Amino acid sequence: MVTRKDASKERQKRHRRVRGKVSGTAARPRLCVTRSLQHIYAQLIDDVKGVTLAAASSVEKEFEGYGGNVEAAKKVGAMIAARGKEAGINEVVFDRGGNVYHGRVQALADGAREGGLQF
Repeated sequence: MVTRKDASKERQKRHRRVRGKVSGTAARPRLCVTRSLQHIYAQLIDDVKGVTLAAASSVEKEFEGYGGNVEAAKKVGAMIAARGKEAGINEVVFDRGGNVYHGRVQALADGAREGGLQF
């Protein structure tokens, strides 16, 4: 009998492994990406204090369009970069949340870079 691995458990395992190495500070917060089937979320987190400094997502009222595609991820990346700039943040550490750096996760990172965040 062939058993199939649980994709969610595998992603959580990758995420725990990455989080053991990646940590955000006040000077260089962690850009955390969470992806669902219909939406994408991004947060700038100071792990030392345990505080979210800025957040953006495709669920917000000012966001227009469908939130589960590459274009939406790029918009959210630009939104989080603008909100990070308002908070005085220029450099971040990227946390892909155990997801593969491809598609929507990559588009969000590209949008954040175009918005002025460095990582």
